[in-house]
Amino acid sequence: MAEKLSAVIVCPGRGTYGKAELGYLKRLHADKMDLISTVDRLRAERGQPTISELDGAERFSPALHTRGDIASPLIFTASYADFLAIDRSRVDIAAVTGNSMGWYTTLAVAGAVSAEHGFGIVDAMGENSQAGEAGGQVLLTLVDEDWREIAGLRQQVLALVQSINSRTDHALYLSIDLGGMLVLAGNEAGLETLLKEAPPTPAREPLRLVNHGPFHTPLMQGSSERAFQLPAEWLHAPKVPMIDGRGQIWRPFASNAEALRSYTFGTQILEPYDFTHAVQVAVKEYAPDRIILLGPGDTLGGAVAQALIAIEWRGLRSKQDFQEMQGSSPFLLAMGREDQRALVI
Repeated sequence: MAEKLSAVIVCPGRGTYGKAELGYLKRLHADKMDLISTVDRLRAERGQPTISELDGAERFSPALHTRGDIASPLIFTASYADFLAIDRSRVDIAAVTGNSMGWYTTLAVAGAVSAEHGFGIVDAMGENSQAGEAGGQVLLTLVDEDWREIAGLRQQVLALVQSINSRTDHALYLSIDLGGMLVLAGNEAGLETLLKEAPPTPAREPLRLVNHGPFHTPLMQGSSERAFQLPAEWLHAPKVPMIDGRGQIWRPFASNAEALRSYTFGTQILEPYDFTHAVQVAVKEYAPDRIILLGPGDTLGGAVAQALIAIEWRGLRSKQDFQEMQGSSPFLLAMGREDQRALVI
């Protein structure tokens, strides 16, 4: 028998279920009826459109499918179904991490919650974000066309964030450190001022993210308080290591359930999420043979690659280096891509 490949699993967050992903579950996971029937039942019991109905819609509706109470449970179900599809006779899972909402999927994939309870958390938090605090997120790019960070730009942007946040009736914070990008979040006044005063950024202008709230900031206090109403007994120590949005590792047999609950429903909601650091800790600590990015989509792949380039992982110094590595012996396998999916299922 061939030796197993060790892998770090990465769970995507919001914004990964788009027009191209409509029908993802129907196309790829018709054999996951236990999972799909369970999540459909949970949605139906709460009077919500089922995952099967949403995934099987005739056409993709940005107004509907990007809403927090729709996108989050769709993404969780697709990601968890992808996880179940991984051939465990060929792949040994060393650790799990995720981006933003992907932390809740991480909990389920790593066994810190059951799949049903993980879905319950995601469904509740999706509703929280849809009905919750006013504000949103803006995405800014820090890297050039070769995925190398522009010197001084990060410091310039963060200084502007601090300046805007100090102004009357303005709120603006770092939300997510996302490879070669920063996601900033705040209230409407803060976001409008940011879009007016942001320094020139490479690749594209700052982008306002549709249907996203001010995640990972103090503006989500109400959402955090509502999250703590979820049953405490749902969370327990993981079965495989998890790396959170600070780069902290939660290990089997050495993780306190109450501390995990406090992080998940408090710290993680109210403080910045450093996905870049999480990826870097994962590869440094576990030196995996592969990183497996769960679907839907593969848009998080660029951020993963940029996080690796920033620390020159395996000698990577540029986008071209990464593409050459992927062409010869892919290190990052995105299950949202047919060719790479085939290597892990």
